[in-house]
This record gives sequence, C-alpha cells and structure tokens, in this order.
Amino acid sequence: MHCHRKSTVTVNLFRIAGTYGPGRNQLTALRAGRAKRIDKPGQVFSRIHVEDLVAILRAALAHPSPGRVYNCADEAPAPPGEVVADAAELLGMAPPPAIPFATAELSAMARSFYAESKRVSSAETRATLGLTLRYPSYREGLAALAREEAKAER
Repeated sequence: MHCHRKSTVTVNLFRIAGTYGPGRNQLTALRAGRAKRIDKPGQVFSRIHVEDLVAILRAALAHPSPGRVYNCADEAPAPPGEVVADAAELLGMAPPPAIPFATAELSAMARSFYAESKRVSSAETRATLGLTLRYPSYREGLAALAREEAKAER
C-alpha cells in the first residue's frame, strides 16, 4: 500500500514495543503486588522507555521521510520474568515465584499476549535518525526509575 505517495501529508509507521516509564513499570507492579513471573521458555519481548520513544518521535518529525517505517524498541529483548526478577532486585524484594505458562491463571487477552515472542530491532531506526538510546535496555531504564522514585520519597 503506497497511499502516502498520493498525499501531501507525510505518513510514517511507528512500530512501538512495550512502553514503560514513570508509574508504568515492573517496579510499580511489584510494589502494588500485581507483578507475575510467567515462565514460558524462549519467550522474549522488546520494550522501550517512554523517554527514548519520545526521542525517536521527535527525531522522525524533525527529519520527515515519507513512507518510512520506524521500529521503536530498546536494544535488549528479554523474557518478561527476567524483567520482574531484576526489578525485584532493584527494590531489595524477593521476586514473585515463577509460574509455568501452561498453568498460569491468565485472561484470554493476557494469554494471547504470550502467544508469540515480540522481538523487534530498532538498529536501522537508530542509525537512520542518528540516535543513541538513553536507556539501551530495560536494566538502565528500571535502574533510573528506581533512583528517581527513591529521590521523590525523600
């Protein structure tokens, strides 16, 4: 489909990975008792910190390229349970127990979310836009969020 060629408006497609940031992350879920460590071997998801997503969007708007597809993700797809365990470590908490996917009590929507891995590379996007992500993986992103939340609590 090449409808962007018939338009005077610049059209781009942004494929956005799971987005996290202040108030919406595994640290928050752990504190609220909502975090689950679902274990499905081989399962990985791409993520992106909201600040890096905004940087990609701003760079793309500053340098229009009609019809371009931008993948918006960090550089480190990871299993969801690993992210929860790392977030728990940042908080000094024991991670919730791992639950095998086959026996996990999940809604139909949640179960469909785990139906396949969602791994995407943003290497081309970053190279095209000349960007270096502030948070190249969830590890840096969650650590920064934990520091910010600790400052806010003081």
